[in-house]
Amino acid sequence: QVQLVESGGGLVQAGGSLRLSCAASEVTFRGYVIGWYRQAPGKQREWVASISAGGVTDYADSVKGRFTISRDNAKDTVYLQMNSLKPEDTAVYYCNRKYGGYYRWGQGTQVTVSS
Repeated sequence: QVQLVESGGGLVQAGGSLRLSCAASEVTFRGYVIGWYRQAPGKQREWVASISAGGVTDYADSVKGRFTISRDNAKDTVYLQMNSLKPEDTAVYYCNRKYGGYYRWGQGTQVTVSS
């Protein structure tokens, strides 16, 4: 059954913005550190940002200052606000727990940034 549902991706020009959402279904984010990850064509999946149950955030150097992760515990949803997008941000974006105990990976949401 579906566990993680990512949405909000799309095609945007460099410098533009997108807001991604990830909703938990049949599982929960409550109490866990949740991360956003991305996988570009021909590359391994990489961690992008994470947020603790208490709202402490952390970011990969490549997105620091441009991306903001947040969560709504009542809705069991995590968000990723992406600003000043660059072509190198093009990838499929996923969410999941960060420190093991991964849920079944969702389909992800495609983000394409044109130059």
